[in-house]
Amino acid sequence: MVILNGHVLDPETDLHELADVEVCQDRIKKIYVKSKGEAYVASGDEDVIDAQGKYVMPGFIDLHVHFRDPGFTYKEDICTGSKSAAAGGVTTVCTMPNTKPVVDSVETLTEIYKKADEEAIVRVKQLSAITKGMNNEELVDMKAMHQAGAVAFSEDGKSVMDINLYREAMKQAAELGAIVMAHCEDKNLVGKGVLNEGVASEKYNVPGIPNSVEDVITARDIFLAHEAGTKLHLCHCSTKGTVELMRMAKRLGANVTAEVCPHHFTLTDADITSADSNYKMNPPLRTEEDVRALIEGLVDGTMDVISTDHAPHSDEEKAKYFDEAPFGIVGLETSAALTYTALVDTGLMDIMDMAKKMSYNPAKVLGIENDFGKITEGAKADLVLFDANNEWEVDSSKFFSKGHNTPYNGKVLKGRVTHTFVDGKLVYQL
Repeated sequence: MVILNGHVLDPETDLHELADVEVCQDRIKKIYVKSKGEAYVASGDEDVIDAQGKYVMPGFIDLHVHFRDPGFTYKEDICTGSKSAAAGGVTTVCTMPNTKPVVDSVETLTEIYKKADEEAIVRVKQLSAITKGMNNEELVDMKAMHQAGAVAFSEDGKSVMDINLYREAMKQAAELGAIVMAHCEDKNLVGKGVLNEGVASEKYNVPGIPNSVEDVITARDIFLAHEAGTKLHLCHCSTKGTVELMRMAKRLGANVTAEVCPHHFTLTDADITSADSNYKMNPPLRTEEDVRALIEGLVDGTMDVISTDHAPHSDEEKAKYFDEAPFGIVGLETSAALTYTALVDTGLMDIMDMAKKMSYNPAKVLGIENDFGKITEGAKADLVLFDANNEWEVDSSKFFSKGHNTPYNGKVLKGRVTHTFVDGKLVYQL
């Protein structure tokens, strides 16, 4: 296959040029840079994709998704989740372990990988829980889970509140060279919190979630990880305080990275203008001050990654009032467009920075940057064609995901994925 006339973005070498990309089997064979007078000469035997007017980017890597499989497949499953990912240009996903049963055994982990091999059209990397049953009482067999292919350890959906147990988990992860992905939330402090503490919680008369719920656990996790020498990744960061703590962590030399989700840098709690539970997620939408801090952190490199926390639910569940509806929104099919619309088209971030935050930096977090997150000769041919001039209206009824729970329905966005390739094979075309 060859992709002709595209504007190729390679975050590793900063290649930002019109070029042709030749693919042989599952690898990038050669890049022909137009400014150097190079061009691919067609033989007639290859599949030709014309990318004129589009960016050619490395496949996006989403470090944080929920495919609900096993146990909650009425919300999503590996098949529909992977189709949703492909439609958003995401070629690798990291799926969270809060399923039913919880991913806390080699048997469950193996079953998920078997199903992913049979049904997924993108790469699925599964996380392990940190404690058995996510019950905060006993650690999983971290060595066995790591050896069986768990890409990281997380108690996502909550934090491990037993600090001594968590400290031991950090030590074991460090010994294994494994990653801990942290959902930072003080269980005791959050109580029955529903929306951000302030204008939203007061307007809709529900318990509020203060920033300190996230900040105090973020600080705890950073210090524990730094002391143990653990590779820590902070999930779905939402507060100004977390951005400042990340700056501190990097000054300390801690091996800590952090992600921000598009909903946390495009919406505030003041945007909740109706009792619509599609605006309910955890962490909640914060204030304008928090949004500005998150964007500043993404732009200056403090915050490393853009992920989605794709969290599908049924229409019936999300139709309930704020205090009864589950937390979470879908994000795989809108993530690239939201990032381009809010950050790149506004001039806050360069398109190359978008590729770094969504492709190369996530690959580095996972330690797979030798093959993924870049467009270089010999790298895996996981590629995305992105049309920055395509303006479109979000219609959740057309999502590939089983979940339609998005606050962006009806919003007009700029920039759209038109083609997604995994191992050089076309898995999605608009």
